[in-house]
This record gives sequence, structure tokens and C-alpha cells, in this order.
Amino acid sequence: MAQHLSRYQQGIVRRFYLHRGTILLNRLQELTSDLAVAEGRRVDTLWKRTADTLRKIDAQPPLPESRINTIIENRDVAALAVLVGELHARP
Repeated sequence: MAQHLSRYQQGIVRRFYLHRGTILLNRLQELTSDLAVAEGRRVDTLWKRTADTLRKIDAQPPLPESRINTIIENRDVAALAVLVGELHARP
């Protein structure tokens, strides 16, 4: 089914994809701070969202899958914060 968007809506979609990297990085920063203070079952959900977000980030050079897996499997918030800092420092 073809979806017809108004010119205004097309602009919104275009700008979303233009700034997708920044949006994902901001989401990752928020997830990192949420993980630092989260407790209980919410932690599992936050780590799943963090893994999904890390895999969506289109960084140059690409993030090694082994590094992502290590951070997620160990649930290491400090290592995640370091990674987010590195991504933020990239041009």
C-alpha cells in the first residue's frame, strides 16, 4: 500500500533521516544515564533497548560487534559510558 505524505510530512521524514545519527546518540546517552540509576526489571528492558540502539548507530569506523556484545553481556555501564563518550567525540 503506497503512502502519500504531504510536503510538510516529507520534510519531517527527510530531516529525521538527516539527523538520525544525532538522534540515536542522544537516545544512547539517555539510556546510559537511566541504566546508572535503574533497578529491578526495568534494567533488563533498558539493556535490550541499549543493544538495539548500539546496533543501529552508523558510526565511521563501524563499532565492532564484539565490543557491543561484551558491554551488553557484562552489563557494564562504565564501559558503555566510555563508548558513548568516544562516539560523541567523533566528528
